[in-house]
Amino acid sequence: MKIAITAETDQGLESPVAQHFGRAPYFVLATLEDGTVTAAEALANPFAEGHEPGQIPGFIQQQGAKVMISGGMGGRAIAFFQEAGIKTAAGATGTVGEALQAYLTENLPEAAPCAESVSHGHG
Repeated sequence: MKIAITAETDQGLESPVAQHFGRAPYFVLATLEDGTVTAAEALANPFAEGHEPGQIPGFIQQQGAKVMISGGMGGRAIAFFQEAGIKTAAGATGTVGEALQAYLTENLPEAAPCAESVSHGHG
């Protein structure tokens, strides 16, 4: 199973989690087998400077991810992921590795629109 996590740098599991989903500079794709990370690859976000709704969820789906983890995520993004059959989780903090562990131990909530996205009319 592949899980995507928003990241501030390209340092894989050591990268800080990016708090704003759409503007995350990188996504780390973690491959898991039997609950163990077997690979972690950092991909530059091709849409970090600007994107149309649905482009990033489409990109993540193309990578084969089944889960998207972020610090915060807007309602439209969550809806696009749901349509693509990808689970979402938000509220991630710390490193990508720590966020991944929080998700795997069910200590990370399912995504709800972030306050910033709601206040900007995007949620």
